[in-house]
Parts: sequence; C-alpha cells; structure tokens
Amino acid sequence: MTIVRLGYVAMSMHVQKASPSKTMTFAQFSKIADREAAIRKLERIAVSNLENCLRLLKHNYAHDIQFFRFSSRIIPLANHEELPHWNYLSPLKKAMEDIHLFLEKNPGYRVDFHPDHFVILNGTDKEIFNMSIKTLKMHNGLLRGMGIDPEHRCVVHVGGGYNDVEKALEQFIHNWGLISAPLQKMLMLENDDTTFTLKDTLYLCEKLGIPLVFDYHHHLAHHRSEDHWEDSWARVVDTWKFSKLPIKMHISSPRSQKDFRAHAEFVDSSMFLEFLEKIKGSVPQIDCMIEAKQKDEALFTLVRDLKEYKQIRFIDSASFEIR
Repeated sequence: MTIVRLGYVAMSMHVQKASPSKTMTFAQFSKIADREAAIRKLERIAVSNLENCLRLLKHNYAHDIQFFRFSSRIIPLANHEELPHWNYLSPLKKAMEDIHLFLEKNPGYRVDFHPDHFVILNGTDKEIFNMSIKTLKMHNGLLRGMGIDPEHRCVVHVGGGYNDVEKALEQFIHNWGLISAPLQKMLMLENDDTTFTLKDTLYLCEKLGIPLVFDYHHHLAHHRSEDHWEDSWARVVDTWKFSKLPIKMHISSPRSQKDFRAHAEFVDSSMFLEFLEKIKGSVPQIDCMIEAKQKDEALFTLVRDLKEYKQIRFIDSASFEIR
C-alpha cells in the first residue's frame, strides 16, 4: 500500500483574479520617470502576488490539497541587472509572514518551487551561472521569509547538453562545487524530455547526494530504447533516503502523439494508474505534482476519474491509498 497526495502548479482555474505572477517588464518600469515610484510599484505587485498565493493556499485547504508549487515569478525584475541594490524582500515581510502563519497552522502542507528554465547550472558562461545563482538566492530568501525550511524545495533541470551529454554532466559536477551549501541543500533534479534521461540524472543525483524528481511523461518522451524506468525505480527512491520529505514526482500527459512532449489540459488517469500499479508498496508515500494546463481543475477531474478504480481508496479530497 502507498499513500498518494496530489498537487498542482501555481494557478487556479477556480479562484478568480488571483494570479500569483502579475508582472512588470523593464520597458514599463523605465517609462516611470520617478525611479523610487517605479520600485514601489514593483513592490506592490510582488505583495499582491504573495497575497494571491495565500488565497490559493486557503482554496487548497478547503479542498484537502496539501501539495502546491508556488509561482517563481512572484517578484518581477528581482534579479534585473539595472536594479542591483534593490532590497526586494524587505517590503514583503508582512505578506510572507501571513503565509508563514497559515503554514504553521497546517504543518502537513508541502510547498515548493520550480525555477524557470533560464536557471542553468552546468554551463561555462559565468554571467549565466551567476544570474542562476542570484535566482536561486531569491527563492531561498522567499522560502525563509515564509518560514519554510529550504531543504529540497526547488526542483531544477540539469541544464544544456552542449552537443556532448557526458561532458555536460561532468560540467555540472564541476559547477556544483561553486554553489554554496545552503543552495545545494535546496535543490532537487528532474529528468527532462530532450537531453538528460532518467539514468543521466540519476548519475548526478547519486554522485552529489541530490534527490531525483521523476517525471514520468518526460521519461516516456526521452529515453534510450534499452532503458526501462522500473529498473531504476529503487535507485530513484534511494536518492531520497536523507530527505525529511516524502518522495516527489511529476505527472502529466502528452497533448497528442504528434505533439507528445507538450502537456495536455488534463491527466490521463489510466496512464497515471499504470505508473502507480508498478510502484505501490515500494514507498509509504509519494507526492505527485500535476503539470497540466487546467491546473486545479485537472486535479479535480483526475480525482473523479480515479474514484472509478476499485484498488484506490480516497483518504480525503486529494489523497488516496493504492492497494
């Protein structure tokens, strides 16, 4: 038996006017003649984004959803090169504290981040690497400001292949030594759908002590013909042995056979169940992040579909046991 908790990403299809990623471009920022007024506007947007994060957490609580990914676009222009001295976290203290108080009352709640694809840790370009570190520091600051232990709260991809996957993997190992220990502890790695397979990512995770977030859809889209994820599942589980958190995975369905890598609006319950049948009993709990265009509606639809299967017993509105 395994307990499965479902979560979704950043936005709700049900809570109106609650975007956690309202933004301002640098072009818009530059058109405001008074620079201090422009910065205050950025701060108001960031506060609004955090307030909407709290609205979404409360919405989730009402539906027993205890797993949620925050938007990584909460603070617009946080790392822009033209704003190097902007102390963007200070004005957000109250909004972050409000989230902290909510999470403190709900200690079983799991939240995390997935920084955008421009966070590249295995390149040789120092400017890109330094900007990636700045972005990770921003995530670390947000987590700490919300009273969340940053350990294993940010999932990232390995990075670029640069036409030589083995060399790119070794470059990741080299660059890992340039990352501070607090940021290292924050990270998890995910297999991707074009460059780094499950086995490639496992190589890094085992060598460096990083938990692996298994993306089932990505594996189906990108793997070597001789590689079967089932053969590596025990190794995936083992990468989580030192984490305080349950093992985590991503679940999504292809939009179509022609556009296989793109995420569908909803999750195919039969595809998900096929995965669960193979891993049930191997872990006491697994948290499954739904990456579907319909966000929380995709979660609600998946729950309705899963209730048709006799081997599944729901514990609450968003978690169940598979036997």
